[in-house]
Amino acid sequence: MLEQEIGGNTIENWCISILFILGAIVVVKLLSLLGKKLIKPFVSKTTNRLDDVIYYSLDSPLKFAVILLGIWIAIHRLVYPDSFVTVVDHAYSILIVLDITWVFARMGSGLLQIYWGQKADGHTNKMMPVIKRTILVVVWIIGIIMALSNVGVNISALLGTLGIGGIAFALAAQDTVKNIFGAFTIFTDKPFTIGDTINVNGFEGTVVDVGARSTKILGYDKRITTVPNYKITDASIVNISSEPMRRVTVKLGLTYDTSPEKMKEALDILRTIPKRVENVSTDPSDITANFTDYTDSALVITYYYYITKQGDILKVTSDMNMEILASFNKAKLEFAFPTQTLYVRQDGETDVTEGKEN
Repeated sequence: MLEQEIGGNTIENWCISILFILGAIVVVKLLSLLGKKLIKPFVSKTTNRLDDVIYYSLDSPLKFAVILLGIWIAIHRLVYPDSFVTVVDHAYSILIVLDITWVFARMGSGLLQIYWGQKADGHTNKMMPVIKRTILVVVWIIGIIMALSNVGVNISALLGTLGIGGIAFALAAQDTVKNIFGAFTIFTDKPFTIGDTINVNGFEGTVVDVGARSTKILGYDKRITTVPNYKITDASIVNISSEPMRRVTVKLGLTYDTSPEKMKEALDILRTIPKRVENVSTDPSDITANFTDYTDSALVITYYYYITKQGDILKVTSDMNMEILASFNKAKLEFAFPTQTLYVRQDGETDVTEGKEN
């Protein structure tokens, strides 16, 4: 029975080839077990992180190479037409180069994470995802070109053909090209990093990702807005996260019957309030309170103070407003609201009527 032929090969040869493939799978399982139980715990205990990168780089590609070897041996044991063998050999030439490329890609990614993943101050480099994607794309492009070259593809002719077609493609994909260059501009110029809160042409939010085509910004309404990179590089960008403090301007109007002494008291109260509110700068140079305007219905005080970087803008503003309101009420300082004084002439006499508008 084993000598019976199927597709030009005996059943015995088919079974042996299948056993080679199964043996390769068993070897992969053993390598996985060895890695988890012995190698990985060992490299994790060492202080040198380079061995971790080497283990990470070789783990999956080595298992894939074992599977390829088992299938290659299984196929070449059998009798096939020469044309089929040629196709298989070319496919294996490509797969081997791509497997080696996989090793370099994983190693480059690991080394990048170790030596550039963190800044000198210990914080994570937030532009790492963009840089990593860029390097991986370059490595894989080189690997694919080498793989095609190994099977006899004329790379020069291919690049020439791509160059001619690239002109038409570039014209059809101008925005995509601009977005890619915009991503490189963001990476090199660094107007912001992932995690920064920015304002782009009036839209404010936190940068959650910078891709090859667009930048994703999480707005205060918890919605993600995707903005093309070229529009960001052409826009005016305010990096809110880079500011050491946020200045707040408050206009306060007091009634016209406020005396000079009471006005001075109001200014003194405003200058001391930051000391009683958390996350507000108490530096005298950061606190400004001045009697600045006479308006139609109020004596106006212009008040500046600064919220420190760690403070929540809305909460601190609310706390300050509450403190101003409580302090002014305690000092019997009255806030103004729109008023009118009407003069009515009757029978040659002048009556004066005062009215107020809410």
